[in-house]
Amino acid sequence: MSQINRRDSLKSIAALGAAGTLGGWSALASAQAKPLTVGVIYVGPRDDYGYNQAHAQAAAEVKKMPGVKVVEEENVPETAAVQKTMTGMISQDGAKLLFPTSFGYFDPHILALAPKNPDVRFSHCGGMWTEGKHPKNVGSFFGYIDECQYLNGVIAAHMTKSNKIAFVAAKPIPQVLRNINAFTLGARSVKPGITCSVIFTGDWSMAVKEAEATNSLADQGCDVFTMHVDGPKVVVETAAKRGKMVCGYHASQAKLAPQAYLTGAEWNWLTAYKTIIDAAQAGKPHPNFLRGGLKEGYVKMSAYGPAVTDAAKKQADGVKAQMIAGTFDIFKDGIKDNKGAVVVPAGKSLKQTDLELEKMNYLVEGVLGSI
Repeated sequence: MSQINRRDSLKSIAALGAAGTLGGWSALASAQAKPLTVGVIYVGPRDDYGYNQAHAQAAAEVKKMPGVKVVEEENVPETAAVQKTMTGMISQDGAKLLFPTSFGYFDPHILALAPKNPDVRFSHCGGMWTEGKHPKNVGSFFGYIDECQYLNGVIAAHMTKSNKIAFVAAKPIPQVLRNINAFTLGARSVKPGITCSVIFTGDWSMAVKEAEATNSLADQGCDVFTMHVDGPKVVVETAAKRGKMVCGYHASQAKLAPQAYLTGAEWNWLTAYKTIIDAAQAGKPHPNFLRGGLKEGYVKMSAYGPAVTDAAKKQADGVKAQMIAGTFDIFKDGIKDNKGAVVVPAGKSLKQTDLELEKMNYLVEGVLGSI
């Protein structure tokens, strides 16, 4: 009940405002006896076999850290409701660090509260924070999970019989487009003629549309599926019922379809959480922009399922080793979009740290679908 009341009891805390300064952060370090209260906010349920579960798994590990207290709230929409939740965590729970995890929480909601609460750190999951534009007590963290989606594509290409693979996506934002494109490029590195059909459902969690999209893509002959929606459960189970294969996303969905599950792209959010929490506990500057991939431990691959061939494993493991060594670039050497325009010129390689990738607004050659 306290979580529900947190959203509704704002009148008493409307004057929370601008009490405190950045200098208060250094006081955190000296107040050893007082634990750092960390708030984690989820847009959906914590057990969604997907995006929210991946964050909840990290929060569960954070709870084991010394000097840290965690408060959580799930099913908070990307509306003014999240401002109420954040304000409640700050005023009622004494939170000094918030992890509002969903993409739509940033603008306008975090940006509205951060200036009013300069002694609170806000860490948003996504590619948003910009030097000189956004408050210093706001930060952004994300992982190069397109590396894992590329590896999903390599496995998918080895396993497909129809040479038609599928992607069920929520919204055509840069992070989603980057995953679709990486999955397709990974597959076409094995079999250049493969096509990847994509359907956008329109929102992060739309179970009926996700089922409809999966069935439609199966009807079109696609036989290996992946996705970028908050809860992959529906796509995984629907594809498996149709006798199709699946590469997972966010967290492992292997338990949902043990025979159909090939591998998956998983987050390891604890790496970022720990870096941000350590800085807060030590009174160090708030990490405003954190990124990492396989090498840095921000993302990982699911274990291979029983159907995956040795040849598929060997090729994917070889590419993964190059990624970890920092010698492999996904977006390079003359890539065209699916309308025929060159989006990465010949001879050019985009490194994972290149901000151009965080502004991606195209689908690569081989993707059947439109933004």
